[in-house]
Amino acid sequence: MTGKLLPERLRASPAPVAAAPPQSSVSAGDCGLLLLRLTVGLLMAGHGAQKLFGLFGGPGLAATGRAFAALGYHPGPLYAALGGASETLGGLGLALGLLTPLAAAALIGVMINAMVTVTAAHGLWETDGGVEYNVCIAVVALAVTAIGPGRLALDRPFRWGTGGWRAATVALVLGGLGAAVALSI
Repeated sequence: MTGKLLPERLRASPAPVAAAPPQSSVSAGDCGLLLLRLTVGLLMAGHGAQKLFGLFGGPGLAATGRAFAALGYHPGPLYAALGGASETLGGLGLALGLLTPLAAAALIGVMINAMVTVTAAHGLWETDGGVEYNVCIAVVALAVTAIGPGRLALDRPFRWGTGGWRAATVALVLGGLGAAVALSI
């Protein structure tokens, strides 16, 4: 008799679990994600503004274009504009929690390009000109996308606003493809 009951009990649906009440207050995690997004996002937006507009002591588009051309990106000014716009818009998107997977993809793509063309030859540590900085930016962007931008984000009402594997995969694949296209042309 017990042999028959066990398979039936395993097939039975579990007892319903009471739904958790909606959170009415902002959690420490939400504030932590906001702090992370604002810090990394606004720093990246500023870094892009240095390239595009010469703000914050940056070289501006003409000088950045010459530097990109020296790295093998032709036409240099076009790639400088794309890189600067990716950093600026990706950074602002991350900071606001707006279109987070696309913002992360922009930052990931730029960081992959920086690693391949500039920093990888110098090893890991930034003190030697290595990939440390680029890896940190790319991983933070990907992690925020996987976790979700938090309750204090403009993406919150949208499906991708809760993060997850799909959002993280979109960010990583689009960032990787963007980097591959830029590196292959």
